[in-house]
Amino acid sequence: MLEQVMNQYNEAIMDTDRDKALQVVHDAVELGVTPEEVIFNVVVPAIEMMMKSVSENQGSSLAQHFMAAQIASEVVDEMVPKFRQAPDIIGRVVIGTPQGDFHGLGKRIVSGCLKAMMVEVTDLGLNVPAERFVDEAVARDAQVIAISAMMVHTARSPNGCLKVRQILHERGLEERMRIAVGGAPYRFDPELYKVVQADAWAENGIEAGRVISGLIREVLK
Repeated sequence: MLEQVMNQYNEAIMDTDRDKALQVVHDAVELGVTPEEVIFNVVVPAIEMMMKSVSENQGSSLAQHFMAAQIASEVVDEMVPKFRQAPDIIGRVVIGTPQGDFHGLGKRIVSGCLKAMMVEVTDLGLNVPAERFVDEAVARDAQVIAISAMMVHTARSPNGCLKVRQILHERGLEERMRIAVGGAPYRFDPELYKVVQADAWAENGIEAGRVISGLIREVLK
């Protein structure tokens, strides 16, 4: 039955049909599929399938990326509290857009993917000052600060990622935290992440799940 559920869920994701995807999940639970199986045998493989589609340039759309992440986030929020035993969280991330940037779609996709991968995500919202990125990361014992910028001037701004790096250095936090960046400016210039002194960048929201989980493992090793 799980294979059928997974196929139906994937079909709904590719059709960007949120209601159908959620109905597939709810019907499966009513038929005896456990919340754990929903997450680890249906939702996570769907995210991995989308990652594979992106990495192999199979033409998946932004709408499909967004829907896969959004539904994953909703299902995780609903199912995890029903687990027989609380799942192990692989790490923690704080995410937001830098000061002056009010475009939030990218970080919403990233957040949904990370939740499905059992990463604890704190969304700081839009127009986030550098000091708040670091303060919240420290308060939540996060391994990664994720900064999503849509505009070149906010990506390059001395008050954005560059300032976050400066604060991490001044506070002696560079060994326990990493910075990941993403958004249109980094797709236009793949070397830009080095200019703004980030540790890594992701080409899109789905790929960011893989990149950020890798940074978490790097910090925790």
